[in-house]
This record gives sequence, C-alpha cells and structure tokens, in this order.
Amino acid sequence: MDVRVAAAKVIAATLREQASLATLIPEYQCKVKARDRALLQELCFGTLRHFPKLEAILGKLLAKPFKAKDTDVLAVLACALYQLNETRIPAHAAIGESVQATVGLKKIWAKGLVNGVLRRYQREQDEILHSLAGNPAVATAHPKWLRDAIQTAWPDQAATIFAANNDRAPMTLRINQQRTDRESYAKLLEQAGIDHKASDVAPSAIILAAPMEVTALPHFADGWVSIQDEAAQLSGHLLDVSSGQMVLDACSAPGGKTCHLLEQCDDLQLTALDIDEERLQRVQENLDRLHLNAKLMACDAADTNSWWDDQQFDRILLDAPCSATGVIRRHPDIKVLRRHEDIAKLAEIQANLLDALWPLLKPGGKLLYATCSVLPTENSDTVSAFLARQPSASELPLPDYFGMAAQHGRQLLPQTGGHDGFYYALLTKTDVGAC
Repeated sequence: MDVRVAAAKVIAATLREQASLATLIPEYQCKVKARDRALLQELCFGTLRHFPKLEAILGKLLAKPFKAKDTDVLAVLACALYQLNETRIPAHAAIGESVQATVGLKKIWAKGLVNGVLRRYQREQDEILHSLAGNPAVATAHPKWLRDAIQTAWPDQAATIFAANNDRAPMTLRINQQRTDRESYAKLLEQAGIDHKASDVAPSAIILAAPMEVTALPHFADGWVSIQDEAAQLSGHLLDVSSGQMVLDACSAPGGKTCHLLEQCDDLQLTALDIDEERLQRVQENLDRLHLNAKLMACDAADTNSWWDDQQFDRILLDAPCSATGVIRRHPDIKVLRRHEDIAKLAEIQANLLDALWPLLKPGGKLLYATCSVLPTENSDTVSAFLARQPSASELPLPDYFGMAAQHGRQLLPQTGGHDGFYYALLTKTDVGAC
C-alpha cells in the first residue's frame, strides 16, 4: 500500500474516532514497504499533532466541509499541508503524491480538488497564514476545550505546556538496577558513541540526545534497560517498596511501572491488574524480557469481588485511567479523540477506583495515586474529594525535587526536551476503624 494512502486511512479512522494511533499504526505499518514505515508514523503523528492548525487553514481553502464519508480526502489534504508546513519533503513530492493518493483511496473525483487546494495554498500561503495570525487554534495547535482548560488551570505556564505538547518527546531509558547502575550503563553508552545525559528528576533515568532503535542499545535484549519517561519512572521510587511486601499495581498495562517496582525489589509479591487482556500480554512480554515475575489478572480493578482474595496489600499503585493530557506529544491523537465531557467521566472513574481499592490497603500501608494528566479535576481535586469522604486516609509529603506543589500531591508539567506531564499523591491508611 502506498504510504500516503495508508496515512490517509489511519488519520481518517482517528478523526472518525474509530481507533487510536497506537492501534492503527502497527496495523498499517505491515501494509507498507519497510522503508516507508517510519514515514508513515511521521505523517500520522505530525498531522494529528498540528491538526487544529491544519483544520483552520483548510477552512480558508475549502468552500464547504467534507461529508463524513469523505473524511479520507480531508485526511489527504491535512497530511499534505503538514508536509508543506513542517517537513523537508519537497513541495512537488508532497503535492504530487497526495494527489495520487486519491486514486489509491478510490476517490478519483477528488484528484482535481486536492491538486487545486494545494496549489492555491502554495500561491497564497503567506496571506493565508497572516490572516490566521490571531487564531488561537493556529497559535497553539490545541482544540478550544483543551486550550481553555489548560489556560484556566495553568495561566502562567500555558504557553510552555502548548509548546511542549507540540514538540517531539525525548527517548528516555530506565536502568534496571537488578542488572546494572546508571553510572555503569552511561559508560556503555559512551563507548557506543550514543550521546546522552542523566536525568535530574528520576535517579534511574538517562535521556538520549536522539531517538534510536532499541536493538542498538547495549544489552537491551538482556533486560538492562527499558524505555520509560523520567516522570513516569518516579512511581517506582515514590511508592517506597521493601523486600517481600505484597504490592498491587491496579492498572498495570503496558507494564513499565510494574517492572520498575520489581526492579526495586525482585521478591515482591506483586499482583498486576488490567481490564484489557490484550494489553496485559504486553505486561508479560516486558516481565519476560527483564526476567521478572508477577501475578497478572485481566479484570476490572474496581470490581474487587471478582478478583480479590481478602489479603490486604502493603503498597498499592493506582496509575488511574485519565485524559492523558500530560503525554499529548507521545499521543497527539488525544487532540481529536478527547472531549471536554470526558474529564468529568474520568474523574468519576478515578474516584470509584480509589474508593474500591482503599479497603485493600493494610493499616499503615501506602497508596500512590498517579495520572498522566495536567488537569486538576483528575488530580488534586480528585484526591481532595477522596480525603474528605475517607477519614482513614491521610496524605504523606512527597519530595520537592520534582514538579510543583498542588493543593494535594505534586504536579509535573510537560517540558520541551524533558519529562512528560504527570501527577502524584501519596496516601496512607491511619485509622483502622474507619476503613
């Protein structure tokens, strides 16, 4: 399959909210030539990363919007504009191949339209962009609801968040301390000529200067390192696990945090849950590569009657389902898949999980609540409401070397060239009688 035809199909399916890039990209990478697989990902990720801006530009170029059945033609045009605006692909190739993609999509009627729109943009690009200079969708490349939510929550940091969300995320390694330490592995990277720096956020993290194939990393296949953002790595340190403890990772897929906990203490009695059985297979694959063991269960963590054996846990990690507004640069389809009304629904799910899992925690135990969101509704507000209705819960202080203090817990905001957006709050059970 031609790579731009594949890109149009992936983008169109995402715009129709049929699936996410994480699902669609692997499916279509198998359908294009091996040399085009990286380009397919670049076209899809880049187009959706900039889609609010591209949509505004197309509003100036199209006389009327496309019908739903022609979303693939809209995808062709948006992808072509992305190539013209943001890549080094020659204009003649971007335009010519995009026009030809309409044939592969069996939309031959659209050849002239696509050609005309793109040629017009070539001629009038400066005037069109100038006319959109005051358009916030163009300036931020974020949909209105998300733009408003971020500006309300973080008025002083909003511009920085928008810029970080529109940037590419760095590739960050997590050192498996069961196999090596950060200083020793850094020397291996130096010997291999791989430019890097140590993270000042997570003691287990090394940030690469440029992404690379994992197979080129020293001892990757042997389980010496994994790929995980430095903000996400904090969970393995903040939960403060000890040898032999019973630990629950309530929403574990794809398994990075599960594995990191076991890298801290490989003799933990760790139970890892996930509602998606297919995603739970990813957890097992990660455990196998790292030579670690955990008890995996495909179930709804909140439905404790279906899986819990009445043995309380010393530690619980609740990396709760959330809007993922802190990892947009890794999942740019969030800009088109997520809606304002989703946030309240997610906060309700988060509250239900906290309420359901709290009885599973031993008195004196610790529960780490985490999200990859930057929205207080899912973070400090959720924790505040839980503390108000659960008298046996109290908050423990978190170290101040990362993020910023929130009403409860600490918030990391996404940083260009640095960590993702993440939130943490650490809770403990203090009153046995109220559990």
